[in-house]
Amino acid sequence: MSIKFRLTILSFLQFFVWGAWLISIGGYLGGVLHFKGSEIGAVFSTLGIASLISPAIMGIIADKYLNAEKVLGLCHLIGATTLIWASTIKDPNLFFWVMLVNSIFYMPTIALTNTVSYNVLSQKGFDVVKVFPPIRSWGTVGFILAMWIVDLTSWKASNMQLLFSAGCAICMGLYAFSMPACPPNKTQKSSSIISQLGLDAFVLFKQRKMVVFFLFAMLLGAALQITNAFGGSFLGSFAATYPDSFVVKHEILTLSISQISETLFILAIPFFLKRYGIKQVMLMSIFAWVLRFGLFGIGNPGSGIGMLLLSMIVYGMAFDFFNISGSLFVEKEAPTNIRASAQGLFMFMTNGLGAIIGGYCSGLVVDFYTKTNELTKEIISRDWQSIWFIFAAYALVLGIIFPFVFKYKHEKSEKLLS
Repeated sequence: MSIKFRLTILSFLQFFVWGAWLISIGGYLGGVLHFKGSEIGAVFSTLGIASLISPAIMGIIADKYLNAEKVLGLCHLIGATTLIWASTIKDPNLFFWVMLVNSIFYMPTIALTNTVSYNVLSQKGFDVVKVFPPIRSWGTVGFILAMWIVDLTSWKASNMQLLFSAGCAICMGLYAFSMPACPPNKTQKSSSIISQLGLDAFVLFKQRKMVVFFLFAMLLGAALQITNAFGGSFLGSFAATYPDSFVVKHEILTLSISQISETLFILAIPFFLKRYGIKQVMLMSIFAWVLRFGLFGIGNPGSGIGMLLLSMIVYGMAFDFFNISGSLFVEKEAPTNIRASAQGLFMFMTNGLGAIIGGYCSGLVVDFYTKTNELTKEIISRDWQSIWFIFAAYALVLGIIFPFVFKYKHEKSEKLLS
């Protein structure tokens, strides 16, 4: 079995675990357990809270103390136990804390999977920029397939989605142990306090371009989980006006079009990065987020279905041109001995601080435009159009400011990774 195929399976399983619940859990929490918008947003903010510390710590461990593939496997096995526990919980406060523990062990695995892939490909002499995006695209395929299974089995409305994800996490954890060894980099020893604490990646903040990059990574990270948290509830809200619509009956499957688009845009990343550079690619991502939210605001399963579908398509550019390209950019800019820590720092800013801002603020926005029955806690009405337009305006402001503050000169002939 070729190493590229083995890494493809690794990427597939990594995101299959997440896809089994990430998109569908919002509908389950709101529609079945009757969590408020702020409580759902809090659950999604656990991704951010965990990312403040755990990816950096796990990256440090992988850089200095323990093989990256072993850290990856252990995180998934521990995460599986928390998903099993979460499947039994109906109280929003306890659910929050258990999912926080899950996030503490899952969120580092995204960066660790990248680190393992980069490490193994480099060991084998592959061009990482050329080879990695197609491998990573199979992660999105795994995410999509998990979404389809959860939708078509109707697990989207039950705790089975969490148990299904737990089983997949166990498989992923065991498989990670079979990967080629990715030992810690012990070739350099330093007596500096920063190095001893494993906080080497923070030296990147000495560069103005990296400070601005990570700041906007945080602000864009606030947009990443908004449609994951509320997309399914939004499409499901059309049940009264479009009860026979495929979009309403299979909202999770419909949302998977976004991930299908993601697989296509991943393949375009090497071309766009080498031709236009990280600045232009991130700018494309920001305005794709404007379209993502704005088109949701004007779309519907009837005459506006084209707007909904177009929103799904532009999501691929919005996500990939920021998340995947940003990871590759960090890999290029970071010294070789701190690359795992640098990937952890990228996660810290995007899925950490950014996700916390996005989770809590989006939940408050949704609650502000929601009317509920005080006795049953069931939703009476929700002004989705205003909600999506506010999110679109936020992304638009970022798009206007970004090109003026991020100073980075791109050379078309330069290679992204050396």
